[in-house]
Amino acid sequence: MSRTLITEHTVKTDRHQTFYLAAGPEDGPLIIFVHGWPEMSISWRHQLPFFAAMGFRAIAPDMRGYGRSGNYAEYGDYAQRHIVADMRDLLAHLGRDSAVWVGHDWGSPVVWNIASHHPEMCQAVASLCVPYYTLERGLDPLIGLVDRDLYPIDQFPAGQWEYMKFYEENFAAATAPMDANPLAMIALMFRKSTPESFGTQSPTAFVRQHHGWFGGAPEAPLMPRDDDVLSEEDLHAYASALERNGFFGPNAWYMNHENNAAYFQEVVNDGVLSMPVLFIAARYDYTCESITSALPEPMREKCTHLNEAIIDSGHWMAQEKPAELNRTLTRWLAGIGLL
Repeated sequence: MSRTLITEHTVKTDRHQTFYLAAGPEDGPLIIFVHGWPEMSISWRHQLPFFAAMGFRAIAPDMRGYGRSGNYAEYGDYAQRHIVADMRDLLAHLGRDSAVWVGHDWGSPVVWNIASHHPEMCQAVASLCVPYYTLERGLDPLIGLVDRDLYPIDQFPAGQWEYMKFYEENFAAATAPMDANPLAMIALMFRKSTPESFGTQSPTAFVRQHHGWFGGAPEAPLMPRDDDVLSEEDLHAYASALERNGFFGPNAWYMNHENNAAYFQEVVNDGVLSMPVLFIAARYDYTCESITSALPEPMREKCTHLNEAIIDSGHWMAQEKPAELNRTLTRWLAGIGLL
């Protein structure tokens, strides 16, 4: 990862075990990076040493169902309510009352839920790719924001979120090809996007029509690794963890939209976030498309201290464009007086 010392830790409670990576002075200001699907703590391998060098205590956990953290057998065990509780336990273990939280992909609803349910735990919150007031409220709000010029309702009832419907309707069929060859799955998924695809339909919109991620194929097609996103070492680290744990846990996060919507009804302050907020859109993320679509609009009404930025990357921003992300986060932290 880096010559900066990154240490491995585990916090165990009666309800859950969380593995996490840590770097930087133990008494430094706390910043916690929360990964999404199908990632791990190492997704933040470029951020941990950077922010440690800036004087932060930088933390990146393996989320529930991933890596060396706890795995569970029921869909409901992966509801946001439980995942937020994991992060509350982690914060208590670290001996802190609050932190700067940074989330990506499914890590974004986690940090948004921390901010909206437990604002006292949140000095500031940043999200990559997924705006506030969207995924953490369940699937229906996402569908309501679909660009119907790009995704006609008769062809794509759920727009680019058709793949989430496929999980709900065909969980075993969605998961089995991933479990069949995790290395091929990771090599396929962790790729940069290109400007040439801007304004086109996301491949995720076709998953239901094609009866699966790979058109019914038993496993992911073999693709060369994208060196701009993953090294060979990184690829095998992801794949070995998923070979050990399987995709049930990661995919079960998609099976809790109703549970998550109910949990969101418990927000404080009517869901308005008054702490400093940063949303970073990926210009070439064609699933969480936040450049021309309405996806970020609800967030703008619910955040009183919002900054927005755009990085010219695909969905895997922290791994594809780490220097740009680190600079963007640093400028924001300095601007809000936390650096």
